[in-house]
Order: sequence, then C-alpha cells, then structure tokens
Amino acid sequence: MNIISTLLDNLNYVTILFLMTIESSAIPFPSEVIVAPAAYHAAAGELNVFLVILFATIGADLGATVNYVAAYYLGRPIIYKFVNSRWGKMCLLNQEKVEKSEKYFYDHGTVATLTGRLLPVIRQLISIPAGLAKMNYWKFILYTTIGAGCWNCILAALGWYLHSIVPETELNDKISEYSHQIQIFIVIVFIMIVGYFIIKRIINKNNKSTK
Repeated sequence: MNIISTLLDNLNYVTILFLMTIESSAIPFPSEVIVAPAAYHAAAGELNVFLVILFATIGADLGATVNYVAAYYLGRPIIYKFVNSRWGKMCLLNQEKVEKSEKYFYDHGTVATLTGRLLPVIRQLISIPAGLAKMNYWKFILYTTIGAGCWNCILAALGWYLHSIVPETELNDKISEYSHQIQIFIVIVFIMIVGYFIIKRIINKNNKSTK
C-alpha cells in the first residue's frame, strides 16, 4: 500500500491507468482518490482532463476484464474459494460482497454491467458475475466502458470544480464529503428509475388483463 500511496502522490497518465486497473480488479479502493485529484491537477494545467478520463476508463476496462476472465474460466467454486481465502481478504474481498454483486447482476440482467459501475460496492465486482454467467465479452466491455466513463466524468467534474474552491491540503476531505453525497444521489435516482419501470410494468399488465 506504500507503493500505491506514492503513486497517488505522483499522478500522471500511466499511474492513473495502473491504479484504475488495480482499483477495478484485485484491490477495490475508491476511484475517487484517483480521478478527482487528477482532474484537480488538470484544472491547474498539469494534466489534460480528457486524457485523465480516457486513461481512467481504459484502466477500469482492463481491471474489469481481469475479473471477467478469471470468473469466466475458473468458475464459481474457485472464485468463492479465493474470496474466502487469506489472499481474498488481503484484497478487501469477502463472500458477502461477491454475493451482492451476483444478485444485482441476475436481478437486472446484462445491463447491470453498465448501471453497476455507478453504484458503491457493486462497482468493482460486477464483472465477476458477468464472467460467471459467460456474458458476451464485447457486450460486457461496451457496457463497462459506458458505465465507467460516466462515473469517471462525474469524478473529473468534481475534481475540476474543487480546484476553484479548496486548497490542495483540504482536497481529500472535500472529495470524500462530495463523493459520498454524489453516491447517495445516484442511488436515489437509480431507485426512482427502477421504481418507475416497475410501476409502469404493473400498470401495463393490469391494462392488458382488463381488456
């Protein structure tokens, strides 16, 4: 983790790619601490914000692909054995997190790989049930790219905005504060959208039954 801390203190496009690959695969840690600070420095003219988003999204795709391929070829028994092992715990994984991501995937279908990238906890692990279900890889990577790209745009906008209102010494605290509020907002919006479609389906079903 000392190496990761050093990389976080010296963000460039290569480290963004590397850290986002790790963040999206073996060691789930907040992408907020990568993309938002990088965008903060982009606002200061040290990086290009569009390249920050691009490299962050490519990294997310690479990390998600690692999980997808592992789940696709190893299968559920070996994946869960790893998750429950000492190595799994060192990677901050546990059976409950993977089970939650599986349930989310099977409840929402293949589009879960897109929407799941916007939700906390689910974000880093949604590629595992996609691999277990042997989802078409190109559809998987398309949805992952769109979802990760949207999330990275949100974080980049946050980092860019914070550059104009807080000094760098207060950056991490503000990122934590704002990103938590953003995640709550996304979850609320997502629940409202899901609720809308559920109600719409019920209404349509009732209309058909009365005809």
